Amino acid sequence: MTCSKGKTPRRHGPKKASNIDKDPVGVYCRIRPLGAEDEECCVEMISSSTIQIHAPDGLKANRNGEYKETQYSFKKVFGINTTQMELFEDVARPLVEDLIHCKNGLLFTYGVTGSGKTFTMTGSPGEGGLLPRSLDMLFNSIGPFQAKRFVFKPDDKNGMEIQGQVDALLERQKRDSQQSVPKTPSSRQKAADPEFADMISSEEACKSENVDEDCCYSVFVSYIEVYNNYIYDLLEDAPFDPIRPKPPQSKILREDQNHNMYVAGCTEVEVKSTEEAFEVFWKGQKKRRIANTQLNRESSRSHSVFTVKLAQAPLDADGDHILQDKNQVNVSQLCLVDLAGSERTSRTRAEGSRLREAGNINQSLMTLRTCMEVLRENQMCGTNKMVPYRDSKVTHLFKNYFDGEGKVRMIVCVNPKADDYDETMLVMRFAEMTQEVEVARPVDRPICGLAAGRRHRNQVFRDELSQSLPALPPCELVDPADDQTLPRLMEVLERRHRVRQMMTEQYNKTDSCLTLASMLQQLDGQISAKETFLHDQRNRLGEKDKVIINQRTEIERLEKKSKTLEYKIDILQKTTDMYEHDKRSLKHELETREQRLQRELSERRRMEQRMHGMVTDTKLKWEKECERRVNAKQLEMQNKLWVKDEKLKQLKAIVTESSGGGTERPEKPERPSRERDRNIGQKRSASPSPLPVSDPRFNTAGSSDPYPSSTTSSSSAYPSVASCISDWEQRFPVDSSSQARQPGTPQCRTRNPTPCHSTSSVGRRRGQRWAPGTEAPATTLVYGLDLEAGTRVSTAPPVHPMHRRSHSAGGDKWVDHKPTSNLDLDTVLQPIIPNAIKVSTPNEKALSKCQKYVLRHQELASDGEIETKLIKGNVFRTRGGGQAVQFTDIETLKQECASASRYSMSG
Repeated sequence: MTCSKGKTPRRHGPKKASNIDKDPVGVYCRIRPLGAEDEECCVEMISSSTIQIHAPDGLKANRNGEYKETQYSFKKVFGINTTQMELFEDVARPLVEDLIHCKNGLLFTYGVTGSGKTFTMTGSPGEGGLLPRSLDMLFNSIGPFQAKRFVFKPDDKNGMEIQGQVDALLERQKRDSQQSVPKTPSSRQKAADPEFADMISSEEACKSENVDEDCCYSVFVSYIEVYNNYIYDLLEDAPFDPIRPKPPQSKILREDQNHNMYVAGCTEVEVKSTEEAFEVFWKGQKKRRIANTQLNRESSRSHSVFTVKLAQAPLDADGDHILQDKNQVNVSQLCLVDLAGSERTSRTRAEGSRLREAGNINQSLMTLRTCMEVLRENQMCGTNKMVPYRDSKVTHLFKNYFDGEGKVRMIVCVNPKADDYDETMLVMRFAEMTQEVEVARPVDRPICGLAAGRRHRNQVFRDELSQSLPALPPCELVDPADDQTLPRLMEVLERRHRVRQMMTEQYNKTDSCLTLASMLQQLDGQISAKETFLHDQRNRLGEKDKVIINQRTEIERLEKKSKTLEYKIDILQKTTDMYEHDKRSLKHELETREQRLQRELSERRRMEQRMHGMVTDTKLKWEKECERRVNAKQLEMQNKLWVKDEKLKQLKAIVTESSGGGTERPEKPERPSRERDRNIGQKRSASPSPLPVSDPRFNTAGSSDPYPSSTTSSSSAYPSVASCISDWEQRFPVDSSSQARQPGTPQCRTRNPTPCHSTSSVGRRRGQRWAPGTEAPATTLVYGLDLEAGTRVSTAPPVHPMHRRSHSAGGDKWVDHKPTSNLDLDTVLQPIIPNAIKVSTPNEKALSKCQKYVLRHQELASDGEIETKLIKGNVFRTRGGGQAVQFTDIETLKQECASASRYSMSG
């Protein structure tokens, strides 16, 4: 078994009390002037704290209001005419005051590329930015109280050490000796940096009045940049190798003993004046990565962080030297951050390394937004989500500020031109969200127990001493063999010592000394009594503070609970409103469906009654049709029996004649002529159509029998064909299709779509019966063989009949519903409806434009022919706003085409 290596547990920081005061992040807005007067502007300053953004003319407002005018509020808005001095007084001056009073501060600029962030932070000659003005105010305030160089020394662990006078003197001598050595000139040395006097005028110089004179101060500056999520030291003096130049090495972040983040190995330069500090800044500024893009000639490609660290320690009781106690050293810092601008590669047209830089910049800014969102959610909703500081070096470096280690201020720089509208909207949303984040208010430093005014008393004592004691002669030793300087100095010191002793003796002899001593004792007693009283009061105050802390904790807990309950109530109210709306919608839909169901039930009842009547009519019709076909079949069978009977009679006559020999042959019955056969003797079809009753050729009463009398006896047993047809026609209505054929011509149906006349039902409905004995209006097509001659006989080609006018044609507008499954027969049976909307599937849009409705339905009739039904109805509007159809008529169209074939009987 292998033992797993245990991990070092993470050291948790000191828990901060939950009752500390909090301040929101101060967010300011600065609007830069337009580049040209004719450019379109999309940002308008409404008041000193509100701006309004409206979409440019190129973008149209859509339905959800994304491009509507929006207003955003800030702590203060600075217009295009705001000077650098006004901006500094409102934003950076309070942070410098806090820096002098041992409080940390963070100030960063944020915005789109080309919006003026670097100008706001650095400035230009004659218009110094926030950074040079902050340095100038700091040194103007602490200038007389600065410690000598190298008294304070960084310990490389984000802390400060105090060196003795001797060590500090050695460090200064070492530095002076290094500067005195002339350097080898190289091509890397450039021209002198611009003078700091060009940045800030003497009239604009300012200082802080509340400076503790009993402390010594020392200023250290550092300058780093975060490039592609790597940290580089801009003040590092790396040895230059012209043969093999080495790239700068990235730095790492670490956490000190107070759980504050710092850059390990970062160069911290001690500066003693504003000019020296700005010179160090300008040295690092020349190393910062900038590039020319499509939107900005000098676009910052990295986030720069200029840190001003102020170390201060109290003087000893004599007010002469710094108190040699590391625990009494207070270190505060002010971070001035110039963030790189967010940009879209589609506008900057970045490629290669520029594209990678833009991606890393946008990623770090997105991490900053995410951290702000999580902080706001934790504070507003009482959650404890982990803030993703470590996802970016920028947020990881400044996590202590957002956790309550100092004030945080942000300046949002805005370019009002219309091209930056989309990016400006994202910046405004981030700024609006950042204002809701609260940061713990920094606590005041502990007051030193030494009496105030120590420096002033020491200075007064030195002045008086210099007046009463002889001045010291020059003490420089320029020659080792000098024997006059040291004896002269010893003589002066001995005289000063004798004068001091005389002053001490005189002071001890005077009564005032005793009086002063007694007064001092009384004062000491009073001070001790007051200290005892203050101790008691502090104990009582501590107890009260504990009670107040407990009460505030309970109040905060109740407030968080109240906010949570209010949030839940809002959610429940919204859910209830949504359910109520759904309930009303469903209730209305249910009522509508009930009404529709009632209408459909009534329509179904009417349709059932109508269909019941149609079924009854169809049943009677088919009963008559079946009876007609049975009678026709009987006639056909009787005709066949008659023909066979005649043939048997002829055969019998032939046999009798051949057997009798000399007997006289009976007269052969006369055979009807070809014309007669063409008119009478054609074979009937399976379902022949009845002929007109008044045809003289089939009237048995008015015409003589064409066959001899010998056949009358045998045919008397069967009724004649003419008599049967006459009886059938008197019993049933005359078929219009039989009127269209010549008398005596047998019927022959075909399934091919041939131009024919309408069926009997249509004929009777339209009044298309022809008078008896008149000629049919259409020519019958006959395709067949002549049975006697054996030749093919064909009639003339059919003429194209004129299209009939349908009953559907009228003044009203029709919906012609023709399903895609129907066959286009291209016959007279297809109605022509000029004023109609043809659809394959009915819809509400077509029905709302018409008053009539017709449906074409095709099906096979019982005889195998295609039958077309025109189902007609009226369109009316329903109460619910829809369309309904009430069927009123059914028109049936059927085609039958007869083709005749001739045949003859051979005797």
